[in-house]
Amino acid sequence: MPQKDTRKTVCKTVCQYNREPLSDTDMQKLTDIAGDYRTVKNYVYQRYSGIASLPKIYPGYTVQNEMTASGLRGELGIPSVYFYLAVFDALGDIKSQWTKTRAAVRKAVGQNDNFTGEEKHYLRFCLKANDAFEGALMQKPPKDWSLPPEIRKRYEELSGRLGTNVPDKLLRYLCRKVRKYHVKPHSETADGFFSSGGTHRYADHGIYLTTKERRRRIFIPLTDSNKYKSQIYVRLFPEKNSVELKAAIQTAVHYHPDYVSRVGISLGMSAMLTTDEGQIYGEKLGIYQTEFSTWVRQQVGKYNANRNAEPGRKKYNARKHRMQEFLHSYINMELNRFLREEKPKTVCLPKLPPPKGSGFKASINYSAVMWQRGYIRARLEQKCREQSVELIKVYAKDISRECSRCGAPGHTENREFRCPVCGYRADIKVNAAKNAKKRGS
Repeated sequence: MPQKDTRKTVCKTVCQYNREPLSDTDMQKLTDIAGDYRTVKNYVYQRYSGIASLPKIYPGYTVQNEMTASGLRGELGIPSVYFYLAVFDALGDIKSQWTKTRAAVRKAVGQNDNFTGEEKHYLRFCLKANDAFEGALMQKPPKDWSLPPEIRKRYEELSGRLGTNVPDKLLRYLCRKVRKYHVKPHSETADGFFSSGGTHRYADHGIYLTTKERRRRIFIPLTDSNKYKSQIYVRLFPEKNSVELKAAIQTAVHYHPDYVSRVGISLGMSAMLTTDEGQIYGEKLGIYQTEFSTWVRQQVGKYNANRNAEPGRKKYNARKHRMQEFLHSYINMELNRFLREEKPKTVCLPKLPPPKGSGFKASINYSAVMWQRGYIRARLEQKCREQSVELIKVYAKDISRECSRCGAPGHTENREFRCPVCGYRADIKVNAAKNAKKRGS
């Protein structure tokens, strides 16, 4: 029997749904809040996404004070809790965008063969150190950067190895790349908003949500009686007069004394997961994904052929959502079966490369795009955390071309790996899973 370790918790998202459709009046009140929530976020995006506002977004209290003084909340008439939740939600998006910008610049630096190793090291240092990054973008002289003493010493060591004018040239390059890659976020949709304890209350087998009307709340009957103290995200579906509530909660980690094995696995498009012992989980995933991708490709073709007639997408979106939910349900069921039957203490998974561009045929492209590998990997990671299973991501280069018995390079024929040195033969996924297990040891 699994045991709960209350000292360790893991974050998971739970959903709640309305038991019956909302009235048009109540739905409109929630839609108005979502519209104002979007307006506040776009205002923050426009005002604080630029380089000049970089010093203000960490930790964000300056932005909060300036937004309070802006008078926007009074103009919209939105409750203060929703207003500040929108402000910090937008700040989170801005910080995420800056993280993406730094990653893009770091990648460009690594791919630039005109830089020496020391120059790349200098640029990476400026990207990593927040004060140096901020000072460089504000075009301040390095001597005016507000660096801590230990960081200042490290910077002087790096810049001292370069020529007199080299740091200035590198900083100009850094500014150019940031201007190239950095974009300001913007939201066009108004399909939801965050709510905290001040704007909602669980009672009467449902939830009461604050509206823009003073001292008035909307009651939404729910399908369950669970109550959560954390923030919730209220997602709206006006076409169905329904809502979805998402809450991030901390749940106790389960510990299984009988989970002792080490398992190597390989993910695939046909069979979802193959172990080093040849066990297959999710063997029908390829069939379901092919049906899904074929249907999507056909529907896109029909839509493009009749685009001038402005065909609706309501039925298409509804069926696509049902098919995707069916795939996700099947994936979760098979992952649960994998953990239940294999009882692993450690799972070794090849680290998958990033998605590539277009392939050879439209059908292949759609199948690759519809492959749920990101969802599979995310759910596997989540379930391993919940069940105290260690997940090791191993180096995946040539993992399916290398013999798991002798390590020599081999070739594949009819989905079978063949080693010309030792004569070993096995399914390519089994061979890859065995190599994953070896590399994770």
